[in-house]
Amino acid sequence: MRCARTIVLAALLALLGCDLRMLDLKPGVSTAADVKRAMGEPTFEWRAPDGALTWEFPRGPTGVVTYMVTIRPDGVLQEIRQVLAQAYFAQIRAGMTKDEIRRLIGRPGETMTFPLKQEEVWTWRYEPATGERWHFHVHFDLAGKVLATSSDQVDTPP
Repeated sequence: MRCARTIVLAALLALLGCDLRMLDLKPGVSTAADVKRAMGEPTFEWRAPDGALTWEFPRGPTGVVTYMVTIRPDGVLQEIRQVLAQAYFAQIRAGMTKDEIRRLIGRPGETMTFPLKQEEVWTWRYEPATGERWHFHVHFDLAGKVLATSSDQVDTPP
């Protein structure tokens, strides 16, 4: 029993290790190389017209955290944002594209197509409060435009 707990604890610490190293990152001081050392390779990158970069760092295949990191054109960290949050979900409007949604809140944990409804739904897990797990859904028409959003609470064990 003790061995199993030790293995679980070691795995948890290894998983959190990357995010704990983020605490050393300082906007205006840390470099792009520092960010990659602390967070790993981004899963996606967007380049702004001025040369600034935004990197996407989802945590886990269906994790409850996704970081968007902005690197200034001079290669220095500008900001780190955790985007699986109500403030970002509230910015989603009907008619937005899949690319706009990906750039705002990152890649979804799951996608499903419903042919009879002529709809595709992207889903993210998030935690609005400690211990609460929710799903946030963005509903697209088959042309890739947002129709609506919805959310539901995930059952959590006692």
